[in-house]
Amino acid sequence: MNATRTVSTICLLSATLLIASCATTSGPNTVQGSQAGRAQTVQMGTVYAVRDVTIQNDGTRTGNVAGAALGGIAGSTLGSGNRANAAGAIGGAVAGRAVGNAVTASTQAGVEITVRLENNQLIALVQAGSSNEFRVGDVVRVTSDGRTTRVVRN
Repeated sequence: MNATRTVSTICLLSATLLIASCATTSGPNTVQGSQAGRAQTVQMGTVYAVRDVTIQNDGTRTGNVAGAALGGIAGSTLGSGNRANAAGAIGGAVAGRAVGNAVTASTQAGVEITVRLENNQLIALVQAGSSNEFRVGDVVRVTSDGRTTRVVRN
């Protein structure tokens, strides 16, 4: 019986790690499924400045929520009653938070692009990529759906 509980707990913790480690990246060529078929505004501009940056992933509650849910399930396999479920949920949330913090600490290479739009307005945008992808003076398209904005060489 103890072997079954151990295997169940290991499986549940592994699932928590898998769920919490799912991170999305956003670059000029990455489109989320929710953005497909959504009209975007397009403005033309010229690259004014470029610099490399490091993008640090934002914290997420996915680890806490998944950990609490899976911890509650683990608690029910370890014993019966509300105490076992609550203890499992609390332990799962703590483990989920640790996983969430590990995900938060991950980074990726990014580029900050400053663009002078045709209306002479200057905007700056950070996206995944490298400064090697753009040069000062490049003609670019700035596309936005109101939530996500991208700069792409024309």
